[in-house]
Amino acid sequence: MREAAGYGRDTLVELFATVDAAERYADIIAEARTAGARVHLADEQVIEDISTTVTPQGLVGICRFLDTPFEEILAARPRLVAVLAHVRDPGNAGTVLRCADAAGAEAVVLTDASVDLYNPKAVRASVGSLFHLLVAVGVPVEQAVAGLRDAGVRILAADGAGEDDLDDELDKGTMGGPTAWVFGNEAWGLPEETRDLADAVVRVPIHGKAESLNLATAAAVCLYASARAQRASGGCRSVTES
Repeated sequence: MREAAGYGRDTLVELFATVDAAERYADIIAEARTAGARVHLADEQVIEDISTTVTPQGLVGICRFLDTPFEEILAARPRLVAVLAHVRDPGNAGTVLRCADAAGAEAVVLTDASVDLYNPKAVRASVGSLFHLLVAVGVPVEQAVAGLRDAGVRILAADGAGEDDLDDELDKGTMGGPTAWVFGNEAWGLPEETRDLADAVVRVPIHGKAESLNLATAAAVCLYASARAQRASGGCRSVTES
């Protein structure tokens, strides 16, 4: 809620709070009013009725949509992007948003076959990162890949059966430039036609006995690998941010 109140652009429209929550989160209430949101005191039963959580914290906000047109993301010349293709689990989608935010990505693209960005579980799983990133929704994967490539972004598909090893990519020094990672469905990964769109299909090496990594964990490893390469000497961020 704090991120929503401080986001700007009149994002937070209304805020409902119990008396106890209004006292406990007085700073959030004040920030919401400063941002122009209408604040209402409500009893606990009302909060429970309009909340989607089992144990609400006493605050429920109504926000405007936050997604950004895909063309605006391209115009911003992003250097690290996560593309969610056929990702159906809202918890995974929100967690990948959080990982992308933590790794310093500028944008996330949810394809037209992925979960609704505003699914309550996805919003909660993002833990506020939804308010920190440019996020486009409903973009066909072919359009997402073509647009990003035209913007000078290298396309890497993350797949457990990928021909290229993430460690080898790092050792070769090929990951320092603008990069978009394409992540697939939790159960069946990326279809062949989507893998074929990428410049390389990369697997996260499994050095132990684990069979595989789940989507969010693999996404975190891949995004942080790119973040490190981009900040190394000669990477796209070391040049522009030094």
